[in-house]
Amino acid sequence: MQQPANIIISRTDSIGDVVLTLPVAAVLKKHFPAIKVAWLGKAYTKPVINACKYVDEFIDVEDFYSKPVDVCGEAPQVILHVFPLASIAKRAKEIGIPLRIGTTNRLYHWTTCNKLVRLSRKKSDLHEAQLNLKLLEALGIYENLQIENLVPLFGLQQLQELKSEFRALIDEHKFNVILHPKSQGSAREWGLENFVKLVHLLDQNRYNIFISGTPKERGSLQPLFDAVGNLVHDITGKMDLDQFMAFINKCDALVANSTGPLHIAAALGKHAMGIYPPMRPIHPGRWAPVGKYTTVFVEDKTCTDCSRNTAGCHCMAAIQPMSIQLALDKAARKLA
Repeated sequence: MQQPANIIISRTDSIGDVVLTLPVAAVLKKHFPAIKVAWLGKAYTKPVINACKYVDEFIDVEDFYSKPVDVCGEAPQVILHVFPLASIAKRAKEIGIPLRIGTTNRLYHWTTCNKLVRLSRKKSDLHEAQLNLKLLEALGIYENLQIENLVPLFGLQQLQELKSEFRALIDEHKFNVILHPKSQGSAREWGLENFVKLVHLLDQNRYNIFISGTPKERGSLQPLFDAVGNLVHDITGKMDLDQFMAFINKCDALVANSTGPLHIAAALGKHAMGIYPPMRPIHPGRWAPVGKYTTVFVEDKTCTDCSRNTAGCHCMAAIQPMSIQLALDKAARKLA
């Protein structure tokens, strides 16, 4: 088809979802080199999008609803509804974006979009990052990429410089690892007691250990800090997202549940070790981190026992801290 001059990628959910959508921008630039790519998102994800070399402009979703919309000074030509929201689809039609791409699975897209792609995520065997690329078929782009082919397509190459106060925490003579125990309720959690065991298993002469989290999570992490004392550095709530991304980039590894920081670490080429339940649709087949050095810990079984019990997931609890310690030891030996 004729090359569009610009496009808006609409992905207004959380950080991990945004990271796994970044390859869409890279593929668009590959097929349409002159295209300007704008990203419609929530304000708190803006640092991730600004760090991506394949995105030209960020549009705050609140501005999209209430202000005139342009892409690098020009009228928007295409909007790609990666994360479907009826209100955004309606607004895109109201402001007259000529090509509006959605999926057949959303009834409101039948009246608000003029190009529909048949796409069902819930029962698909494809990874989220692969599913996102399927929407580009509406533009004549058919990229059935394997996971390993997605690794170079995140483009997180425009990071802020890390402030000296945070750079001083990095020990160049040790393996610097971030443990990110919480998930703001977005994922099944491994449990603080397991992270405590992991800290005690790691050789303090080899590892420099950080505990990260949001300011709101600091209180709930107190039992962990009480248990590990001065074996870790507490960086919870001390950095904004721009600086946290730069800090991850200076570290060697990150261990977490299925969260945004895990996907950032993977996209930055760090050892990203994710802990997952074997349950659709939140299993690693759909949401594993994508990167050169990724490891997933998940029970080798099919489980629906606790599909409605998010507080206590026995499949997560069954993952042994020693297995993660051994994986970190292996990564640390390779880096030495």
